[in-house]
Amino acid sequence: MKIAIASDHAGFELKSSIIKAFPGHEFQDFGTHSSASMDYPDTGAPAAKAVASGSAELGILICGSGIGMSITANKIPGIRAALCSTTDVARLSRQHNDANVLCLAARFTAVCYGIEIVQAWLEEEFEGGRHKQRIQKIKEIEGEIP
Repeated sequence: MKIAIASDHAGFELKSSIIKAFPGHEFQDFGTHSSASMDYPDTGAPAAKAVASGSAELGILICGSGIGMSITANKIPGIRAALCSTTDVARLSRQHNDANVLCLAARFTAVCYGIEIVQAWLEEEFEGGRHKQRIQKIKEIEGEIP
């Protein structure tokens, strides 16, 4: 599976650890490539656009709180980014929300637990059913002009 991945400086260590922990997946790394301060939209937006365009199947975005990456990704039409702090929330984001981008909070997530969250998220699939109509409503909202 091809996964777009990106981080800011705060998420650099966790991003690097995730890439190493999942050698069976192909990661398209949008950066950053060091712990030098930088702005999360500069890496998060291109990674989310890769998912939206289909050049990557899923995305993982990491910043200090996870909030900035989540906000950035959710500005891209077709993206359903979920900030997940537990394995259960990660599973539900895929099962019920068909999340195609996982966001993580590097400052609040130990590397070992971040890897568990990613594993749980990657193992799940969208359930469809009653959740499908909800996703359709989100898509309709995306098309609206404020």
